[in-house]
Amino acid sequence: MSANEKILISTIVPALNEEGNIDEFCRQFAAMAAKARFDNELVFIDDGSTDSTLARIKDNAGKYPFIRFAVHGRNRGLTESLQSGFATASGSVYVFYPADLQYRPEDIPSLVQPILDGADICTGWKQGKYEKSFVSRIYNGISRIIFDLKVHDLNSVKAFRREVVQRVFLRRDWHRYLVVLADDEGFRVDEAKIPLYDRSWGKSKFSVWRIPVGVLDMLAVKFQLSFLRKPLLYFGALGMVFIFLAFLVGLWAMYERFVLGSGNRAFLFLIIFLTGIGMGLFVMGFISEGQTAMKEELTDLRRKLDRVLDQKKS
Repeated sequence: MSANEKILISTIVPALNEEGNIDEFCRQFAAMAAKARFDNELVFIDDGSTDSTLARIKDNAGKYPFIRFAVHGRNRGLTESLQSGFATASGSVYVFYPADLQYRPEDIPSLVQPILDGADICTGWKQGKYEKSFVSRIYNGISRIIFDLKVHDLNSVKAFRREVVQRVFLRRDWHRYLVVLADDEGFRVDEAKIPLYDRSWGKSKFSVWRIPVGVLDMLAVKFQLSFLRKPLLYFGALGMVFIFLAFLVGLWAMYERFVLGSGNRAFLFLIIFLTGIGMGLFVMGFISEGQTAMKEELTDLRRKLDRVLDQKKS
């Protein structure tokens, strides 16, 4: 990308009961946009706020021409908010930013710069002290090991090309694994150090229940990116192990019966049990293979549809 070429950056900001932060966020964003070497638009998603967040967004949209917004009638979560933002935004690069001003708009250019330099997705690396740092370090450490990803922080602000979200399917709460999914699709991943500030207004939306949910989601993503690519190989291998164990038990049962002259009916039940599990795993593998084939066909169809829609836009 040439130094003189300007692109449009769409900063997508989900907002839930952030009435006290909207005005200041817009003011800081305007100051950043005036100095940035790229064009900007700010896309708010009011995710079912029960305070005057939407009114503040509309008021600022009347002041600043770069603001666009979408509204959820009820709270639908971050992943669906981002999906609404993608549908509303018109830029070629998206930035995910929270509305709570713990990340300042002045740092958006630092997050975008790796994209301008050729990366496909850039994740922020939180700098500074924050109350959930211990949980974050454990979560990110486990993620790096499981997914073999070298970035320091998965659950932070991000900048990414539009093509990334066209190729990646986000299930509920999977927005935090956008970097993992993008890396799996072959996109170039980078990171940038981004300062984290104390929240000056409002309350954190963090809940302790997000920890077990995050761990289970992590395992689900890993399972989908590895075992479900070739489910028959995975389930079939496990099935063969159980059937082999049943074979060994059968050999021992025959040894006892014909060599030692004694027998144990319990071995018969164990053989039936192990064989049943093995055959059941094979059946699960065949069923999963069919589901995987359907998923791949739907994914290919979605990508073709996205290309057609992009051609119509251009």
